[in-house]
Amino acid sequence: MTNITMGVAMNIQDKSISTLAKDLAAHTGRFTGKTFDWNAFPSNAGFADLERAQMRYIGAGGSPKVGDTSTLKPDHFTLSLIYKEPGKYAACHSHEIEESFLIINGALIVGWERDGEVVEVNLGPKDMILNARDVGHGFRVDGPEPVLMTISVDVGKPLPPKYHYHPKEHAPELARSFGAAPGKTLPFDRNGAHPLQQQMGKFVIRHAEAPTIWEDAGFARKVYVGDGGVVNDSCRKEMWDIPSRVGVQPFTRKVEDAFLVLEGSLTVGWEENGETVEVELGPRDLVKTPAGRKHWFRNNSAGHATVWTVIGTAQDDQLRYVKA
Repeated sequence: MTNITMGVAMNIQDKSISTLAKDLAAHTGRFTGKTFDWNAFPSNAGFADLERAQMRYIGAGGSPKVGDTSTLKPDHFTLSLIYKEPGKYAACHSHEIEESFLIINGALIVGWERDGEVVEVNLGPKDMILNARDVGHGFRVDGPEPVLMTISVDVGKPLPPKYHYHPKEHAPELARSFGAAPGKTLPFDRNGAHPLQQQMGKFVIRHAEAPTIWEDAGFARKVYVGDGGVVNDSCRKEMWDIPSRVGVQPFTRKVEDAFLVLEGSLTVGWEENGETVEVELGPRDLVKTPAGRKHWFRNNSAGHATVWTVIGTAQDDQLRYVKA
């Protein structure tokens, strides 16, 4: 069996490098090889309070920049990083499909709007909200530190967002409050009496509240979205905690999956026809593995690894991870 270890960078035009190694390199997104795009959302142009930056890994998400050749081709979902500074907000809008926000750093206020009433929730690190389709939502940073989060839209090429309240058409204070009429902002409450509180309560996932599943292979999973998770919808989303020196034997899925390292490092390997190639990922590096590709992972580092995992279906594929 041939084993090839890929470094931080490789020349994929080198004829001595195997096709499998080149393919793995082409499906790897390096944080240090990317840049934040401060002009990803044309509707924000001219409005300083709406400023945010996007780093695209898979697809363009809600940005119209679908021709970005530095991003990986989307199948069932997109994935980007979003950076937002204190005092900034995103105008209330909706999508035809689900959109998730996972907080990496900072605290984010997310508001859902209906008929001039808004419910707001405060999300901290490793908390997530799955914004329901066709529900108006916006967000803002009220705290003293910037927010870094992932945004994932559960379709390869989403339609442009539909804006409900934007400073182009509405007073800035109305846009910033996501369209809430005075006195019409309600707190997040899973047991609240308002229908919007009840709906949002089903779509917020607190890291501390999500059950921990310990695999026989020696690592832990928290299912955020999908069968067995807090909510169940288009694509599966899980938080993995992988201790040092823990790895699994090769497995395949019928759909694509993506591993985004949040903390620590993770080695991801691919296998084909007796050849094995692998790549080590650091914080904010990503590998997307296509459907049907035999792959595996291992934590070679001295510390634990935290990995955000997105899978192209919400269904539990009954995969049982086997310790390597």
